[in-house]
Amino acid sequence: MAEQTFANAPENLGTTEQIPTVVADGVDIVYRVNGTGAGRGSATAALNRILRRKQAEKAAGVRRVHAVKKVSFVAYKGEAIGLIGTNGSGKSTLLKAVAGLLPVENGHIYTDGQPSLLGVNAALMNDLTGERNVHLGGLAMGMSREQIKERYQDIVDFSGINEKGDFITLPMRTYSSGMAARLRFSIAAAKDHDVLLIDEALATGDRSFQKRSEERIRELRRHAGTVFLVSHNNKSIRDTCERVLWLERGELRMDGPTEDVLKEYEAFTGDKPAKPAKKAAPKKAATQPTAPNIPLPS
Repeated sequence: MAEQTFANAPENLGTTEQIPTVVADGVDIVYRVNGTGAGRGSATAALNRILRRKQAEKAAGVRRVHAVKKVSFVAYKGEAIGLIGTNGSGKSTLLKAVAGLLPVENGHIYTDGQPSLLGVNAALMNDLTGERNVHLGGLAMGMSREQIKERYQDIVDFSGINEKGDFITLPMRTYSSGMAARLRFSIAAAKDHDVLLIDEALATGDRSFQKRSEERIRELRRHAGTVFLVSHNNKSIRDTCERVLWLERGELRMDGPTEDVLKEYEAFTGDKPAKPAKKAAPKKAATQPTAPNIPLPS
């Protein structure tokens, strides 16, 4: 796996006022799916990676899925970057690699600070209450017990878990998927992150929660963090990000300002941008009949 530090980053990044937080340099990510071949062949492929891997994988029936292909970009402090693309384009795979959860086949990923991945599908401890998950999640993110205690009520209020009952004291298995996702986002958003990676978190919950989430992302950016947001909701991308990376079939098809990239992406997919709600025309005040000017009797 590529060393994830700026110590070995390319020297030609240049010196500008912008501070890079994530550098992807020619990144390839390959999944290997075992087929029906003998297990020994697959083991040989892993141990003899340089000289005999391809022949061993072929003999073992291992299928290679090239999920991300030669992707390069630089993310800077204070940016909110949207990742878009059709299903299977490599968005979530790239996020996992930036977080250090997937190995890179070729190329390098360099990060300044610790990336934190927030995914809607991440496992929760279903047998524990929401309250216990708040404490454990905070500890896992590096918060002290005192910090968790101070922020606990804000986390619960932000998630909206208790709006229709005292759900925070119930086991997580009693939660809907939307409730669990909202609580997960609230826990992750309680801390300022160097790099926060969000996978579809804003697609859950009502519009009120989405607005709170978008505002919290703006706060994270103001505290010098970098936010990556994977979403199929183009409106969330428009409302949250000023820059977009468009991945398609594992390749970086476009990198640029949000509106420019979304315009091309929507033309590619045939989607039409959401039209803003029309404002109702102001009603004209009813004209009061004017009394005739009749002279009063003297």
